[in-house]
Amino acid sequence: MNRVELLRVFCAAAEAGNFRAAATRLGLSPQGVTRAIKELESTFGEALFHRNTRRVQITAFGEEMARRARDTLESVDALFLTGAERAASELHGTVRLTAPGALGRRFLVRTLSQLRLSYPEISLDLRLSERRAHVVEEKIDVGVRIGFMRNQGFVARAAAKMPLFVVASPELVQRVGRPAQIQDLERLPVTTLIDANTGRAWPWYFAGSQQFTPAAAAFVTDDPESECEAVLGGVGFGQLPGYLAIPHIQAGSLVPVLRNMEPSPWEIFVYRPLRAPVPRRIRLVYEALLNLLADPNGFPSVLD
Repeated sequence: MNRVELLRVFCAAAEAGNFRAAATRLGLSPQGVTRAIKELESTFGEALFHRNTRRVQITAFGEEMARRARDTLESVDALFLTGAERAASELHGTVRLTAPGALGRRFLVRTLSQLRLSYPEISLDLRLSERRAHVVEEKIDVGVRIGFMRNQGFVARAAAKMPLFVVASPELVQRVGRPAQIQDLERLPVTTLIDANTGRAWPWYFAGSQQFTPAAAAFVTDDPESECEAVLGGVGFGQLPGYLAIPHIQAGSLVPVLRNMEPSPWEIFVYRPLRAPVPRRIRLVYEALLNLLADPNGFPSVLD
């Protein structure tokens, strides 16, 4: 086999997780797949798979090489497509996405559903979590992240601002009063959100780099939507992101307090791994999410 054929065999084995299944898919013998993998391992000087009598498992080096090999094969295949074939090929396949849970459920799913109706050859795989995704390991194509983007391996664009509001139900404010300063929160019932990445409570952020961490919260959760429901129910004051708080503030079901101490809004980024070429289906999804988050009519980011 030439090197391109070896890479195709390797990618099939990596996707199947089984040499026999890869052989069946490619119309080869299992021995042919094994020989191809051994030849690549000899060329790279690294093991691509851990093998024993019971199972085959790809190595960390193999995972990275599989990602690079898939990109290379896509580029090679694209060279031989006609214009019409190339356009159809780039709109066929799966786009894997990740986003924070509440933001994804409330805003992204509707836009992605509309996109899928317009482009039925695209499959969407959306994973929602408050944890930061391992982009390479989870083979993420497009992601949404709140806060800083330090990794230079991404193409990232700030799509929206996310203000933070300290809010409570009107009934709770009437019963216990409004805090006039940050220190007043220490004597009031409050909610706490657990950072799923660290297992510790998120501090509340205020202007001038001031912070407040509830010592004895009335309600603790690792889910922002659950915290919002608890605040709406009058359990305590909470600091909520704008996309959850603004609709309820405008409806009068939540009251913002400490407005003069609100921190600078955080940025919401849409990102994708830095790789080339970028299939058109990924560009479509990337731009659709940018447009959604940048539209104040579709994504609440400003309190009038």
